[in-house]
Amino acid sequence: MPQVKANGITLEYESFGPEDRETILLIMGLGAQLTMWPVELCDELVSRGYRVVRYDNRDVGLSHKFDDLGMPDMMAIFGALTTGQPATSPYALDDMARDAVGLLDALGVQHAHIVGASMGGMIAQLVATNHPERALSLTSIMSTTGNPEVPQGKPEAMAVLMTPAPEGDIPAAIERGVLAWNTIGSPGYRTDEATLRQWIARDVNRSLYPVGVARQMAAIFANGDRREKLKNVRIPTVVLHGVDDPLVPVEGGRDTAKSIPGAELREVPGMGHDCPIALVGTFADAIEAAARRAAAAKAAE
Repeated sequence: MPQVKANGITLEYESFGPEDRETILLIMGLGAQLTMWPVELCDELVSRGYRVVRYDNRDVGLSHKFDDLGMPDMMAIFGALTTGQPATSPYALDDMARDAVGLLDALGVQHAHIVGASMGGMIAQLVATNHPERALSLTSIMSTTGNPEVPQGKPEAMAVLMTPAPEGDIPAAIERGVLAWNTIGSPGYRTDEATLRQWIARDVNRSLYPVGVARQMAAIFANGDRREKLKNVRIPTVVLHGVDDPLVPVEGGRDTAKSIPGAELREVPGMGHDCPIALVGTFADAIEAAARRAAAAKAAE
């Protein structure tokens, strides 16, 4: 896969479909590599007439690693949040949004349909709010607003989130990954064990970098409440969320849709916190719905 310089760092990316089409930019979540966007989804969107770009966020996969920043002080971050003080992190989600825009710059893409899952949804929201001139539409998937009143994930799901993969131990990291995805995955659309294990082994062997996941997590907690910013989103938006998401409860999606003017909320029974192959069409439909609304608005100008 190719790499480019974007926002002063190196990002690994992959492009599908002709470059003269409108681009859909896929932004993945906490600790997740670009490979977590199913190739089947990318191919489906290409078949619907789009170019698709997926990439590794900073500190994950084959993109730039911020080794010099070390391990974040999560206790200090949590302490600041509990006392109402601003929390600091090695870098911000706003920086990660600038990475996304920098990638578009490097690829010569002026405008794109911005799609994000989980933490990627938060980054996508910030692209839409901080860089509105670059976003044609927004699709926020299994994400939330940072509203502290939204319910937290189930204890077992939060425990998986807060337990880092073992450093340098590939077999143990694979087992941890299987446990994680069996805990947060879609109860109505289970990925079979052999396929799941194959996916996780692929990603762990591609890159195992737990400290980068910790720095991303710090950025999430330090970002705070985005609701005021989201009130300013003026592009067509679809919010897709699983009714049975144990990590980011569906109330997070509802709060996102409530915060963005004109947003469409799509709730999927049986969907958890993953992108199972069985739901590729559902994901593509949501992304295309936002893109078609953008095209209709442009045609009406």
